[in-house]
Amino acid sequence: MAESSGPNRPNRPVRPRQGAVGGQRKRRVVIDSGAARPRQDARQQRDRQDARPKERREVVQPTGPVSVPSGVTVKDISAALGIPVAQIIKIMMGLGEMVTITQSLSDEAVQLIAADPAVNREVNIKHTADEDEEPEAYEDADEDLAPRPPVVTIMGHVDHGKTTLLDAIRETAVVETEAGGITQHVGAYQVDHDGRRITFLDTPGHEAFTAMRARGAKVTDIAVLVVAADDGVMPQTRESISHARAAGVPIVVAVNKIDVADANPQRVRTELASEGLQPEEWGGTTQFADVSAREKLNLDDLLERVLLVADAELELTANPNAEASGPIIESRLDVGRGPVATMLVHRGTLRIGDAVVAGDAHGKVRALYNYRGEKIREARPGEPVEILGFDHPPPAGELCRVVENERQARHLAGLRGQRLRTEQRAQQSRRGVSLESLFDELQAGAVQDLNLVLKGDVVGSVEAAIGELSKIQHPEVRVNVIHQGVGAITEGDIMLAATSNALVVGFNVRPNAEARGLADREGVEIRTYRVIYELTQDIEQALVGMLSPVQTEETLGEAQVRALFRASRVGTIAGCMVTSGVVRRNARVRVVRDGTVIYETTIAQLKRFKEDAREVAEGFECGILLDGFNDVKEGDVLEVYETRQVERTDLSDATPAAPAATV
Repeated sequence: MAESSGPNRPNRPVRPRQGAVGGQRKRRVVIDSGAARPRQDARQQRDRQDARPKERREVVQPTGPVSVPSGVTVKDISAALGIPVAQIIKIMMGLGEMVTITQSLSDEAVQLIAADPAVNREVNIKHTADEDEEPEAYEDADEDLAPRPPVVTIMGHVDHGKTTLLDAIRETAVVETEAGGITQHVGAYQVDHDGRRITFLDTPGHEAFTAMRARGAKVTDIAVLVVAADDGVMPQTRESISHARAAGVPIVVAVNKIDVADANPQRVRTELASEGLQPEEWGGTTQFADVSAREKLNLDDLLERVLLVADAELELTANPNAEASGPIIESRLDVGRGPVATMLVHRGTLRIGDAVVAGDAHGKVRALYNYRGEKIREARPGEPVEILGFDHPPPAGELCRVVENERQARHLAGLRGQRLRTEQRAQQSRRGVSLESLFDELQAGAVQDLNLVLKGDVVGSVEAAIGELSKIQHPEVRVNVIHQGVGAITEGDIMLAATSNALVVGFNVRPNAEARGLADREGVEIRTYRVIYELTQDIEQALVGMLSPVQTEETLGEAQVRALFRASRVGTIAGCMVTSGVVRRNARVRVVRDGTVIYETTIAQLKRFKEDAREVAEGFECGILLDGFNDVKEGDVLEVYETRQVERTDLSDATPAAPAATV
């Protein structure tokens, strides 16, 4: 046995380490510069670091106005304002609303956040409907530009002969197709005069179609203001002048109906001169033409003046070789052809097969029709054209343009549709009811809604109808359009109305047989109209029927307390003399003492001597027992009255009277 180097340790041979030179083991030496210094704990190290002077960095808060889209989320407005999301949520909590990072905010909430002292920023909210397409800078060569027809808008007051004038110019009978003689669409037509073509837009004159009339002024080059010689300047005449001036287009005045007996064209000139339209023959710059649409007088003079203004004041050229673009004048859902949109080509040439996008609608042009209904292959600048191929009717007033392919058109329409849906969600959140507002409504009497499903023939008519319905304001009832659309009334509309307890309203559209049968089974009422006057009147009457009756008070008479009789079983009986009117059993009564009403109750018992009486007339004595009141005294005056409920017949009637409080 080998010798041990220590107790109980065998003396084992030492093997040389692999890689060692000469079989000797290498030792690794680590040099620690701080090993000789005494160690400090972590707390002392932090104290020493905190004691060192630090370089201060000032956090610069972003300043200046910012722009956010309507329906912006909490996360996006936080990024736009440069403040943490937690601070936005804290501000909303202070306003009594809990929000999440991905929740859309209403316009009012965005303004409240911007006005908070911790933010204090100017925020501009951009709405999709107010956004204009970014102006494209076209740098076309002079040799690429070609003359285009002037676009003329017919504007003016109701029944001043706008459509009749255009009908006389085009030698058609459009006015006969308009319900009630009122133009309710925006029509686009073309006429030829001395070898030159003029594009006419006929805009509605009824006050409900203000948006459509304004839309016509924005796409036009020249505005023809039609004023009746026997009627003069009217409110919508002034409104048309304002729209034309806002659009920055020259005005040509057509004094119509000069053939009637009481026509006075000079009076029209005087009234328009006070509006800033000075006739040229009086030293002004405005062209006036005296015409008669019914007798077709001086129509050539009007067209010559239009072309004169176009040549003198405007430079109407466009590049017909570019990709087409222009506004959507009107759109509708045609049975058999699908969505149909009327476009006014401003630039380029629109051809069959082009991929187009207008707002949240997109498609591929399948067919083109001119204003006569003839099928064409292409449309050049200044020409109105009907387009078939959109996935749904595009919003009127949107810019329609040709893009590279259908994929790009679908993408751009999807982005616009997403914006619109975001705004709708923000509006719905704004209309949300909290517990506090619900309690307030219950205390004051909840507002009743008249739900409507509104369908129309064209987008412009639907917009006008909604605009008129929104003017009906009342603290107790309101109109709530839960769905709007273009086209015939379908079974889906009936099912929506049945589940929402709504009324289906059709404007220039009719329900199909299946929808009518379903409405009969579901008990859904369908009302159709052709004139917007009738629509608004019927809806107002329906709202009147939803109003609660008005409580009216009728004074019956007065009685004076002359003696008191106390009965152990019934209480204090007041011996009274009827001084005026009658006293009726179960009527309401006020106890007046020294000119002050001290109690209000009802007459429980009324006796004449020992017999019960239904009523006691003036000049007779009676005994009166008041319900729940025994503290009557001699000399008190009892005012007897009755309350009745009267049905209201108009939205302007008084609101129901609050019940009298018991003292």
